[in-house]
Amino acid sequence: MVGSALVRRLATEDCEILVSPSGQVDLRRQKETEEWIAAAKPDVVFMAAAKVGGILANDTRPGDFIYDNLAIATNVIHGSYRAGVAKLVFLGSSCIYPRLAPQPMAEEALLTGPLEPTNQWYALAKIAGVRLCQAYRRQYGCDFISVMPTNLYGSGDNFDLSTSHVLAALLRKIHEAKADGRGEVTIWGTGQPYREFLYVDDCADGLVYLAKHYSDDPHINLGTGSEITIGDLAATISRVIGYTGRFVFDTSKPDGTPRKLLDVSRLHALGWRHAVSLEDGLHRSYAWFLDHVADETLAASA
Repeated sequence: MVGSALVRRLATEDCEILVSPSGQVDLRRQKETEEWIAAAKPDVVFMAAAKVGGILANDTRPGDFIYDNLAIATNVIHGSYRAGVAKLVFLGSSCIYPRLAPQPMAEEALLTGPLEPTNQWYALAKIAGVRLCQAYRRQYGCDFISVMPTNLYGSGDNFDLSTSHVLAALLRKIHEAKADGRGEVTIWGTGQPYREFLYVDDCADGLVYLAKHYSDDPHINLGTGSEITIGDLAATISRVIGYTGRFVFDTSKPDGTPRKLLDVSRLHALGWRHAVSLEDGLHRSYAWFLDHVADETLAASA
């Protein structure tokens, strides 16, 4: 999702876009990764590749999440150093911060408390990537930076209920409830946790902006600075879709981190702010879902 948005954004720049071919380069394999980077000779690397998923996927496949993401980070960062890449932008995640970090979460909150247990494996791999960028900057003078996007959504999102994040999962569930004429939708947890959401094309624009305007050791947050409860998010999605049923909250399922709002004051001080509101972004996401996913999901559930 992020990679596709970056390609769309970079198409407006005077540059040649190089993409590691899916199925041909396994970024978990050091030799394959380093050989591709050396042959492609990129000037700038946006490191968006990662194994991602929601609470269920993270909590049930911890080995996959820590190994794959550690391997990808290590291979791409070291390969970029060896190939003399001029700039690297490593994408982390807001889950790197402690579960009960003071809100909004400033960059300085990193490693000041325990992580959220349900996604700690992914978070640890991303923290390692941040530290790798800092280490290579300090030892080798590499202009490698780390950016921590908040929860992302939009065109190209993953709507598989076993691996998707909360917004995509809710959108699919509510769409299918409306299509099937069901009067209620079950939502994991209490609906009370707060989350921040950034439209993926805003994320891509922010990444390009930071590649041009940011060069420093500390990582930097990328978000909107606003938040919404999961329950209110479900209500907003229902309004976008036109669903009038009720919600049932399954409190036997985990909520995850109670609140995850990024402090984006440093980002704003650099001159960048998001452009797409949550409701506008949901309309765009739902339109993409209807064009690319809806028929497949309904056929699979029939």
